[in-house]
Amino acid sequence: MPSPTRLVRRHGRFTLSPDTAIRVTPGAEGAARLLRACLRPATGLPLPLHEDGRVVFALDERLVGLGAEGYALSVNEHAVVLRAATRQGLAHGVQTIRQLLPPEALGSRPVPDAVWALPGVDIRDAPRLPWRGVLLDVARHFQPIGVVRRFVDLMALHKLNVLHLHLTDDQGWRLPVPGWPRLTEVGAWRAETAGDGVPHGGWYTRAELAGLVGYAAERGVRVVPEVEMPGHARAALAAYPHLGNSPDRPLPVWTRWGVSEAVFGVHDAVLGFCRDVLDEVLEVFPDPHVHVGGDECPTTEWATSPAALARVAREGLAGPHELHGWFLRRITDHLVARGRVPVSWEPVGDPRVVVMPWRDAADAAPALDRGHDVVMSPHRWTYLDYPQSTGPDEPAGQPGLVVTAHDVYHVPLPAGVLGAQCALWTEYVPTAEHLERLAFPRLAALADALWARRPDWTGFTDRMRGHASRLTALSVPHAPLAVGGVGAVGKEDHRSPVPPR
Repeated sequence: MPSPTRLVRRHGRFTLSPDTAIRVTPGAEGAARLLRACLRPATGLPLPLHEDGRVVFALDERLVGLGAEGYALSVNEHAVVLRAATRQGLAHGVQTIRQLLPPEALGSRPVPDAVWALPGVDIRDAPRLPWRGVLLDVARHFQPIGVVRRFVDLMALHKLNVLHLHLTDDQGWRLPVPGWPRLTEVGAWRAETAGDGVPHGGWYTRAELAGLVGYAAERGVRVVPEVEMPGHARAALAAYPHLGNSPDRPLPVWTRWGVSEAVFGVHDAVLGFCRDVLDEVLEVFPDPHVHVGGDECPTTEWATSPAALARVAREGLAGPHELHGWFLRRITDHLVARGRVPVSWEPVGDPRVVVMPWRDAADAAPALDRGHDVVMSPHRWTYLDYPQSTGPDEPAGQPGLVVTAHDVYHVPLPAGVLGAQCALWTEYVPTAEHLERLAFPRLAALADALWARRPDWTGFTDRMRGHASRLTALSVPHAPLAVGGVGAVGKEDHRSPVPPR
């Protein structure tokens, strides 16, 4: 899981033993470390490096036809040979080796007297689409870095390759920025959550975030950071009121859900602040893509702010409503000048920006026509904060809509898009267990739909029966697969209006 491009079964099998060693070519050492780290808890196998090892990992830039993430894997009774043109391809191949073993090999406790055998196979495998992502919202409910790392592990198992990390919002700021200490001293903490009376908060150190980037990279996962602007800014404004449209108005970090009307001002100090934040983001996160939010930005405050109205006049804009695009174009210029690719939820009138249509799948077509790269994220197919069934055991989620694994599997993918991603917003997700329960099996559905050359829902459901045992071995709480799904039949009956994120 996901289904490989080409798999041919061969006679025989290769059994891993305490004497099994790994031989690597230069550059493949990370894949050996990854396999060793993944298998040792359950198998106890040391899998040392040795020049005569019968498990061979080869970084081979001459391997053609498999793209930047593909790999070739051959298993017979004599050897296991994994080749790829990139380290990312090798990492995906390691996950296939894990899945060829008995499910118990994925667990965290020793399994005595087990036979760890790989079936004979020849596999050539590569993804259909390059962007196979998941947004994880750590702003609404903070998750410790260990929880995020485990989430990366689960993504990697399914060959999902982009962790979109939502770091800031009205309800919390999780990123330290030099020179702006109150962002974490004040902005990372809220007094309560939706009236529960319980303080909540937390933030990541720079070392934790940099470590996460390296951890993910060794597993074939990129980390795309998101810092929201010019809306969803309440936590930053609680820390620094002068960045808002009413500089003398104290604002607490927001304790409710929905869309706050408190947004960044448009004076020069705000643009300087945003550049400082983004420069720190570029230091910590090397990925080319940087998400700047850009959605759900009410213009109410700008319409009555003397500074905002003066900006409108100075820039020759038609009115306060044009400040949104003006602001994001300034941010786009800053990122592009530093060699990065901005990402936004909404088109901003600049084709250099990657767009993630979330309100409606139909929004992809005009974005593509304007020259934008597009990553599909329409909420009716991909938002995992919605429950995945109406059953009595379903945990709490965003009201108004049900999103099943069947829906995720059939996310619209117009020709020319980079791929798609699911979004795990966490207004209703306070714990790691709840997070994983909402994620699976829906993320398995996303992985198969985006990787497989010929996605097949029936084949997916058949393979999911076996894959569920792997999730169980990993102690992942997961819902039963609703094979019928809601799909296109009757779905309009329970669709909500476009929800506030």
